[in-house]
Amino acid sequence: MSSQSPTSPGVSKVVGGSRVAEASAAVASPEAGLAPSDVAFFMRLTDALNTTLDLQTLLQRTAELVQTVIPYRIFAIFLLNERARELRMRFQIGHTPEVARGRLPVGKGVVGEVARTRKPMLLNDVSTSEFYIDANPDVRSELAVPLIAKNRLIGVIDIENEQAGFFRPEHLSMLTMTASRIAQAIENARLYTRISRQAETLEVLNEIATEIGAILELNRLLERVGQLLRRLIDYQMFSIMLLDEHGETLITRYAWRFGNAEAPMRRIPISSGLVGAAVREWRAINVPDVRREPRYLQVNPETRSELIVPLFYKGKVTGVLDLEHSRTAFFNEEHERMLTTLGAQIAIAIENARLYQAVRTQERQLEKDMAMAREVQLRLLPSAPPEHKNVEMAVRFLPARSIGGDLFDFIDYGAGRTGIMLGDVSGKAAPAALFAALVSGIMRSEAQQHPAPAEMLRLLNDALQERRLDSQYVVMVFAVWNDENRTLQVANSGAVQPIFCRAGESLPVKAEGFPLGMFPDVTYEEFNVATQPGDAVVFVSDGILDAENGREEMYGQERLASLLCAHRGRPAQEIADAILADVSRFQEGRDRFDDETIIVLSVR
Repeated sequence: MSSQSPTSPGVSKVVGGSRVAEASAAVASPEAGLAPSDVAFFMRLTDALNTTLDLQTLLQRTAELVQTVIPYRIFAIFLLNERARELRMRFQIGHTPEVARGRLPVGKGVVGEVARTRKPMLLNDVSTSEFYIDANPDVRSELAVPLIAKNRLIGVIDIENEQAGFFRPEHLSMLTMTASRIAQAIENARLYTRISRQAETLEVLNEIATEIGAILELNRLLERVGQLLRRLIDYQMFSIMLLDEHGETLITRYAWRFGNAEAPMRRIPISSGLVGAAVREWRAINVPDVRREPRYLQVNPETRSELIVPLFYKGKVTGVLDLEHSRTAFFNEEHERMLTTLGAQIAIAIENARLYQAVRTQERQLEKDMAMAREVQLRLLPSAPPEHKNVEMAVRFLPARSIGGDLFDFIDYGAGRTGIMLGDVSGKAAPAALFAALVSGIMRSEAQQHPAPAEMLRLLNDALQERRLDSQYVVMVFAVWNDENRTLQVANSGAVQPIFCRAGESLPVKAEGFPLGMFPDVTYEEFNVATQPGDAVVFVSDGILDAENGREEMYGQERLASLLCAHRGRPAQEIADAILADVSRFQEGRDRFDDETIIVLSVR
């Protein structure tokens, strides 16, 4: 690849025994005096250039047509990278792979000098040229012509031969006239390629945005972002850095380097480095050569070009995408546009993943708290009912999956007497458990004076009024068993009415009253039930009566009463187990939505 300073139009110059000719006069009027063969060539050229928009096909056809009029041995078309100010060989015949991969800065070598001056150059003896780069020792002559479209340089056609003085002025004239047509065709093909690539890019951007929006695990999201971006940009090094909670330090959350994922928890203050500048200046930073950038912090010594795009979410910067390459001026304006467009979606996906992670952390903590609350609630319940001579008591408690509001207790009321409490607080989960603990504590405090059931409910209601909580109340049945005379005193504040069964017939104990904690200054009814041997009494929470089957039918009081009477005379534990088993069969495997509590009294 050689070069020589062009001479004035229409002048021939002898250098080192070889003639360097430039046919600029012919170029000034390219159509003047064309031979029929030349006209035929230009017609074939026009047809070839107008029938394809694929750049590689166009360059191949150009090479084939030029060879029909200039029998070259070595051929190349260089295209200009305006941003990097260098020429890249896009098509070649006869060059070695090392030469084909090379790049020429504008002004260096014959091709670079032709690009700088925008004038053709013909060398009959490359050894006499100050511009020639000895890439191929067999080359003796060279012809290079600029490709100019709409007064803009887009590249250079370069032809070489091993024979000195091989190229003639008419070759230069023909190639120069051809160059303008080739240049315009190349621009059309590049424009078509650019539009096609933009359409593909938009489709890929949409696919990427859709995919990353569905990933809610942060580390997996960041890794996937790095993988998907390679569909758009063939970077060599990549990292995602997110701002800390104070917005003062960028922390590397994901890094990829030459095919391997890394996890360097690097921390860079936003006051330093190119990444910090992108955050401070709220804009993308594209550096063609980091060696000339004083703000660059050398992390990867191979890096030559770097592109940093800030991530914006709700009007603030949350992090940056940092891409690096070992080649200078690798990243272009199209890369900037793509990353800036995608950056908004990435920022939203990252924030969604962070929020999801925070919610999951809170959920796990809540689950632990709920488990602890459930444990505390269960420990507040008595392990077993008391024993009496004339009655057998049994209790069964089947909690729902979450913390429920059922509470029950057996309280010592003195010799032969036991207070029986079964209640259900409003709501579910932790608030219900806390309120149940409050009610239980107040009740046990008041029970030290052994008040009658109606009085106990009144005292509880007054105490809850003093500690009133909005939308919190409790329904409760409170009874006192006197084992000496086999009597049961019952008061109710809106709970399920107890069912009494004697000799195969059942009836509810119709005690009623307002829920505790709902209204002030409430009094409650009290009923006395005289029992006989063989009688049975059952107290249940609404989780039993409201249990549903697949047809949305409720278990109800009638089924409960029928089952109680059918098992009357059996031990209290067997009656309680029979009720739970029957309710479970009725539910047909459906999940329980409420606690199920049963207290059975079987009179001996």
